[in-house]
Amino acid sequence: MKRQGLGLLRALLVLLGVCALCSVAFGTRRGNAALDQRSRRHRNPGHLSLHRHRQRTGKEGQVLHRSKRGWVWNQFFVIEEYTGPDPVLVGRLHSDVDSGKGSIKYILSGEGAGTIFVIDDKTGNIHATKTLDREEQAQYTLTAQAVSRDTNKPLEPPSEFIVKVQDINDNPPEFLHGPYYARVPEMSNVGTSVMQVTATDADDPTYGNSARLVYSILQGQPYFSVESQTGIIRTALPDMDREARQEYEVVIQAKDMGGHMGGLSGTTEVTITLTDVNDNPPKFPQSVYAMSVLEDKVPGEEVGRLKANDPDLGDNGLVNYRLVDGDGMSMFELTTDSETREAVVKLKKMVDYETKRLYTLKVEGANTYIDPQYLAWGPYKDEATIKISVEDADEPPVFVAPSYTFEVEENAPEGTVVGRVHAKDTDLANNPVRYMIPRYTDVEQFFSVDAEDGRITTTRPLDREAQAWHNISVSATEIGGHHQDTKVRVNIKVKDVNDNSPEFATNNEVLMCETVAPGKVIETVSAVDKDEMVHRQHFTFSLAPEVAHNHNFSLKDNRDSTASIYVLRKGFSRLTQDVYFLPIEINDNGLPSLSSTNTLTIRVCSCDSKDTILSCNVEPYVLPAGLSTGALIAILACIVILLAIVVLFVALRRQKKEPLIVFEEEDIRRTSSPTMTRAAARRTRRLSTSPHCRTQMVQMGFLPRKDIKPELQYPIRPGLGHTGANSVDVDDFIKTRIAEADCGPPPPPPYDSIQIYGYEGRGSLAGSLSSLESVTTESDLDYDYPAELGAEVSGSWRICTGPKKAPLTMPMTVKTLNSGLTEWTAPPDFRFP
Repeated sequence: MKRQGLGLLRALLVLLGVCALCSVAFGTRRGNAALDQRSRRHRNPGHLSLHRHRQRTGKEGQVLHRSKRGWVWNQFFVIEEYTGPDPVLVGRLHSDVDSGKGSIKYILSGEGAGTIFVIDDKTGNIHATKTLDREEQAQYTLTAQAVSRDTNKPLEPPSEFIVKVQDINDNPPEFLHGPYYARVPEMSNVGTSVMQVTATDADDPTYGNSARLVYSILQGQPYFSVESQTGIIRTALPDMDREARQEYEVVIQAKDMGGHMGGLSGTTEVTITLTDVNDNPPKFPQSVYAMSVLEDKVPGEEVGRLKANDPDLGDNGLVNYRLVDGDGMSMFELTTDSETREAVVKLKKMVDYETKRLYTLKVEGANTYIDPQYLAWGPYKDEATIKISVEDADEPPVFVAPSYTFEVEENAPEGTVVGRVHAKDTDLANNPVRYMIPRYTDVEQFFSVDAEDGRITTTRPLDREAQAWHNISVSATEIGGHHQDTKVRVNIKVKDVNDNSPEFATNNEVLMCETVAPGKVIETVSAVDKDEMVHRQHFTFSLAPEVAHNHNFSLKDNRDSTASIYVLRKGFSRLTQDVYFLPIEINDNGLPSLSSTNTLTIRVCSCDSKDTILSCNVEPYVLPAGLSTGALIAILACIVILLAIVVLFVALRRQKKEPLIVFEEEDIRRTSSPTMTRAAARRTRRLSTSPHCRTQMVQMGFLPRKDIKPELQYPIRPGLGHTGANSVDVDDFIKTRIAEADCGPPPPPPYDSIQIYGYEGRGSLAGSLSSLESVTTESDLDYDYPAELGAEVSGSWRICTGPKKAPLTMPMTVKTLNSGLTEWTAPPDFRFP
């Protein structure tokens, strides 16, 4: 029904608008006798009139001519949102020169010409072909012109006119910035402004009531209200409590047409939050709190907690706690936990179950910040009582004093009593206590303590100069119970006795010039004492009895713990005596008095005329002039090097004169290296001897020389045949080379040559000259080598006595001596040819 009523209203408005436009556009022609000129000018401004000239008399009789326009109209109107089947007639254009015969053509140009607005070129009727929306464009500017249909020449000058779109209520109000959020303090008075909301309407505010808005509240009553014209939201109830309800959802409506029926409306949501004020005092949940604490707790430990509740937020809910009364105010303290905002009861002093078993405290919790506006709602504080009971605990013994300090003289005999410590069990059981000294506090075990009575004694004499204070600990352990213990610090001072003799403060030598004058002070000596220095300590000096009557130096005690050394004569010389030793006796004033003899060293030096010391050494007077110690060392080094060169040269000369070959006519001896083995003795080699006697031992391959170590090769086994068709030439070649080596010309120095043959003939049992196979060959000769000391091996040997001479066969004996050498011996009756 509401939509049908709205449709009928819109149809009625359209008809009214069409009628009004038609009355404006289609006015009567100017020549109508029923209307006079004035009425036609005002009532029918949109029709085309004839050109007329009206005379007007000016000043001084001048006649003025005014040409009237051919186009006369006001604004055209067209209603928006028209949805009829036919185009909407906007108006009609007509020219005075139009005779109605169709010779004039009307042309329309400008905004929307030809698309939105069309004109009948014959009649001048203008129609709107599309639905117009005023909110998109409120007016259009067009240009009209009458031209000749035949020549298209303008008959009238062009003129502009405006077509305005007439508004209808087709846009509901809108809240462009919604949804909204607002805050207002709790407990605010009625009418307190919360915020203002504003809606906008796209309809024309200058035409009708389409844009006239009225605000109302749809949701949020009875807590809030809204002003109908301004949209200001205000509180409607007093004493709204945040703790009861913090947030409200309010719906505001804006309606056009002044709020009358048929108007369009829009809504928005407003979330209103009540902010906190300090309107609630703190409150303890309990009036009495019970707590307990063990008597062995140390100060600073927590006893218990309590908290006063305050529903306010932030600073408004902060609570400050303090103790206001009670017999435990001196034993306990109260602090505030910054995170939980709880009151923390802590132990301030140690409690004793045997002394007092119950304490009472009264604690107050008050708001830190108080709003004066709500001061009458106070008081903003609350009180509670705390009862703290002390519980018994098995405590360790307690020493009578927190620490002990004793004194004992140094050098006191073993077992001297230093002092006594005392501890007791404070529990009701009052168990006995046992004492001991922890070894880590007395590593060297200077002291001992009686386990029952706590008496501390020394275990050896103490030396104050080594350690003046001893800091130890004594522990007391409860016998029975939980064997708890406690410790106490014991400081022991070692008192000084006069047990150290005085001595020189410094042990520097005294340097004295040779030309020193008699009676001159050459040194002032002082003394120190390792014993404890006191302000009245005094030293006396004197010469030792053995030098009391010397003629060189004297001593004078200055009576201020120093002494001066004087020279008694002149004529000191370094060449005669360069150092003097002066024994001085020093006495202290201790009880008993101690003395010591210290020797003062006085060195004689050479000085210039101003008594400036030049040298205190005696070497420059002993050494030759011009030579220093470094020069003498260099000369000695050169002499040693020359002697070494001479000895080496002589040794080389003697070595060159010795023969290189050891050979005697009666026997041939060979001393070999002790590293030779039985296997090495079985090997053979061919060697040519020196030019004096080129004797070759074929069986053993030994060359008796002193300058080289013998080398061994494998022998060629005699009596072995050669096989194979192609072995004759190789055999002949080997035999020829053997004969050249045996009886050929002597080789150049060192006269020895080793003949090595890589081929022994096909079918040879040796197969190779290597030591691994040579030992497996059979031979009619015995190559056993004496491996043990004193063993002898005899055999036959072939010896070449000279160039181109037939080799001789002779018996020889090989023997290993105790020195590790090997001796080769020929029979006594053998003679070389």
